Amino acid sequence: MARRLAVVGAGKMGGTLLKALLGSGAFSAEDVVATVKHAAGAAELGSRLGIATTTDNLDAVAGAEIVLLAVKPQALGAVVSELAPVLVPGQLVVSIVASATTAFIEERLPLSLPVVRAMPNTPALIGAGMTVLCGGTHAGDDHLRRAEELFRAVGRTLVLDEKHMDAVTALSASGPAFVYVVLESLAEGGVKVGLPRNTATELAAQMCLGAAKMVLETGEHPALLKDAVTTPAGCTIDGLLRLEEGGLRVTLIKAVVESTRRAGQLVAGG
Repeated sequence: MARRLAVVGAGKMGGTLLKALLGSGAFSAEDVVATVKHAAGAAELGSRLGIATTTDNLDAVAGAEIVLLAVKPQALGAVVSELAPVLVPGQLVVSIVASATTAFIEERLPLSLPVVRAMPNTPALIGAGMTVLCGGTHAGDDHLRRAEELFRAVGRTLVLDEKHMDAVTALSASGPAFVYVVLESLAEGGVKVGLPRNTATELAAQMCLGAAKMVLETGEHPALLKDAVTTPAGCTIDGLLRLEEGGLRVTLIKAVVESTRRAGQLVAGG
C-alpha cells in the first residue's frame, strides 16, 4: 500500500499498531508520520521506529491519505475540532478510539469526509490481531476496503454494524486481559502440582493458542470441542466441575457485560 499515513496520538495503542504496521511491511517508515503530545515522547518514538514524529497535529495530517486517530477518548472531541480546518476531500479518517461513534467525529468535521471506526486489539503487535470496523455516513465500500487493508496487515478483520462496537470493545479489545488472567491462573495450577513455572506458563500459553486455533479453523462450537476432550469418568470432567463450582463461566460473562457498559461512557458528549 503506497500511501501516507498520519497517526494522531501514537500512545500505547497507536504506537503498538504503528509498530505492527511497519513490521508487517504495510507501510515504509518514509510513508508515516506520528504525533505525540510531548516533545520528549515524540523524539523517543521517532528514534525507536525510525519515522517522522511531531507534536503538531495539524502539520502531521496535511497531505496524509489516511488519518488514524488514536488519542485518548476524553481528548477526541478537541482533537477532531482542531484538525477539521485542515482536512480536505479525499482523505480517509480512521478512528481506533474506544467508545467514539462515527457520528461524534462527523459532527465535528465541516466536510463530508469518510469516517471509519475500527477497534483493534493488542495482539496486532505480533500479527495476530482482531479488528472490527464500521463505516460512518459518508464511508462507502471502498473506504471500508481500504481500512480493512490497513488492519489486515496485523491480523483478522470483520465489518459489523456500529451498534455492536461497544460489545466488540469489551470482548475483543479488553478480552486479552481476561484471557491473560485465565492463562496465568492455569499456569499457577501447574506450579501447584509440581511443574516449573516457566514450563507451566509455556504449556498454558500454547494450549490456549491451540484451543483458539481449533475454534477458528474447524468452525466447531466451543461446547462441542470441549465435549471431545471430556471422556466419561476422566480427569477433565472433574476439572470442569470445579470451574462450574467456582462460577468461572458467569464471571467471564459478567466481565464482558460490565466492560461493554463502560465502553459506552468513555467519550464525553459521545
